[in-house]
Amino acid sequence: MADKKPNLLYIFADQWRAHAVGYKGEDPVETPWMDQFCGESVCCSHAYSTFPLCTPHRGSLMTGKYPFSIGLWTNCKIGLEEKIMLKPQETCIANVLKENGYNTGYIGKWHLDSPELNFTPHPESGAQEWDAFTPPGERRQGFDYWLSYGTCNNHLDPHYWEDTPEQIRPGKWSAEFETDKALEYIEAYKDKEKPFALFVSWNPPHLPYELVPDAYYELYKDKDVHWRPNVPESMRTPEMETKARQYFAAVHGLDIQFGRIYRYLKENGLEENTLAVLSADHGEMMGSHARMSKNVWYEEALHIPLMIRQKGRLIPREVKTLFASPDHMPTVLELLGLPVPETCEGYSHAKGILTGKDENAPEDMFICSYPGEAEMVAAYAKKGMTHKAYGWRGIKTERYTYVCYNGYEPGETPHEWLYDSQTDYYEMSPAEIAPDCMDARILGFRKRLREYLDQQGDPFLFRGV
Repeated sequence: MADKKPNLLYIFADQWRAHAVGYKGEDPVETPWMDQFCGESVCCSHAYSTFPLCTPHRGSLMTGKYPFSIGLWTNCKIGLEEKIMLKPQETCIANVLKENGYNTGYIGKWHLDSPELNFTPHPESGAQEWDAFTPPGERRQGFDYWLSYGTCNNHLDPHYWEDTPEQIRPGKWSAEFETDKALEYIEAYKDKEKPFALFVSWNPPHLPYELVPDAYYELYKDKDVHWRPNVPESMRTPEMETKARQYFAAVHGLDIQFGRIYRYLKENGLEENTLAVLSADHGEMMGSHARMSKNVWYEEALHIPLMIRQKGRLIPREVKTLFASPDHMPTVLELLGLPVPETCEGYSHAKGILTGKDENAPEDMFICSYPGEAEMVAAYAKKGMTHKAYGWRGIKTERYTYVCYNGYEPGETPHEWLYDSQTDYYEMSPAEIAPDCMDARILGFRKRLREYLDQQGDPFLFRGV
């Protein structure tokens, strides 16, 4: 047992932005357990979702590759001719963990399998809309224990599948039930000869915002929302205030659930031999720039929490290097002392996390989005064009966000913008870039974007170099 590898506990929430945590002092949310955890962790303060949408980030998390490289240019959904899913042929993090002697488990939202309604109008599992039962086998990508679903947002009355099409309906808030099961799993596997690797995927605070337990909402129903300056007056309505309070209440509820797990690790002597990660798949606009939800290049959608802790091994510190979605898999594997597959396209930040300094850390990262709605895809196809050449792509550095926008509908005017977080923290005054701009900084961004596009075989129509 002396040579036993560390356990892995990777917890991530859906649509949880980096600003919605107490220690940041930005959103009016109280998260005492997460704040304490952050103070004892390596806080990766510049972690971003490469493609701020559920399926694409999750695919990158599992494979260490860019979303387009694995065919995840939109969510796993119905209504598209192409069936979007994480293909079993990909080498995923649980495959590597299992091959190296780990007991592997996954609890919560998966959203990496094609919806069952793409194949049959009446699934035996009862899956509806974008949901799917992923049966035992290769589509579970190396996870042995399985308590999951594709995607369904009924947070107060969730359902799950294990190894049969029969639904499990616990009748309680999804994050609470998933935490119950996570604690059961850790209790069952903590003393095994092999280490465990457990991923827990909470769906809240993803919309519908109102599906939050009354006990949490009662604490927030009268709180001042503290609108960010980039939320226009037109969005600051009583209805929006209610949504914001519901969102913050859900995050507070997650903190309570996280506290249960955090205390368990402490009380059962698991802090030293467990690499614990807390993160999210993307953020939430909540009215900023007159937008809701995600899938846009602004900080509120891109910026995610990322905290990594292993007591006695990782010195608590802030790491400011850019951390992209494909970086999670190689970083976690290297921190566990496991081989990183050559298929990974992301960068391992293990050195910077372990030492606080990494002279080779990337100075930029790729960000992207592709038209994914069925009507958009059809509109481009009707004109003999590929929708995959449109949407937006960009480069993010610690200071700048460079965006090249081709539009989501045929005929939209292309734009290039540059945002400077040093002089314009809330991204309200971007510089519009002319097509013939020869500024050295812009040329550098264009060149770097071209390199990322070529690396992935991305067909984006780019007017730069």
